[in-house]
Amino acid sequence: MNESVIKTLTVSFVICLVCSLVVSFAAVGLRDIQIENKLNDQRIKILQAGKIYNPEMDVKTQFDGLEVKFINFKTGKLTSEFNNLSLDTYDQILATKDTDLSSKVPQDKDIAIIKNRENIGKVYIIRDSLGEISKLILPIRGFGLWGTMYGYISLENDFNTVAGIEFYQHKETPGLGAEVDNPKWKALWPGKQIYQNNEVVLKVIKGKAESDDSMYAYKVDGLSGATLTSRGVSNMIEYWFSESGYSTMLKELDYES
Repeated sequence: MNESVIKTLTVSFVICLVCSLVVSFAAVGLRDIQIENKLNDQRIKILQAGKIYNPEMDVKTQFDGLEVKFINFKTGKLTSEFNNLSLDTYDQILATKDTDLSSKVPQDKDIAIIKNRENIGKVYIIRDSLGEISKLILPIRGFGLWGTMYGYISLENDFNTVAGIEFYQHKETPGLGAEVDNPKWKALWPGKQIYQNNEVVLKVIKGKAESDDSMYAYKVDGLSGATLTSRGVSNMIEYWFSESGYSTMLKELDYES
């Protein structure tokens, strides 16, 4: 009897050990593929925000056609190099967890509720055949109802007109706040204007924006049943296009053009 129990336990242990080794080796072996797939998902969102994604082409090839720059949020300057940071591997979200690479946002200015803002960000540039900037693709984020929403917004070469918007991560309620992913809602953004007289006025409103409204170009239809998510999107637009975000850079680019 005891011998039978010992054999059963031994066989069970060996099976568990073999299974755990198989799972471990599989996880290690697939790690690079998983990382690349995650990168590709984010690259697709960047390309979609810029309205240049072609599903029939290799994602990395398309993404490599973008020009990537660092932005120093303190000066608004764009640069290809900053200290020892790499454009390929630098993660500005991870940077917010490092006190040497980020700054605490004053409570009275933290309308997007991001708490910490990276000192150095990344922007993506699409150039035309003459080498002029055609579009800018800019990372944005801000708190919705249940958590932080992460996405990208692109601007036309007047640095004011929205070309597209995409979100790649959020915790919003399916069927309500999660409608930020709805193609019909995202299709309302192209052509909208961010600034009026150097003030950020673009907002997601409650209800529907009417075409005969003199402020129609500055209003996006609200998300039905998702007031706090809608407000969160408005707040992130206001924050990231203020002097705390991209405003200084956009003014300089506009002056240069």
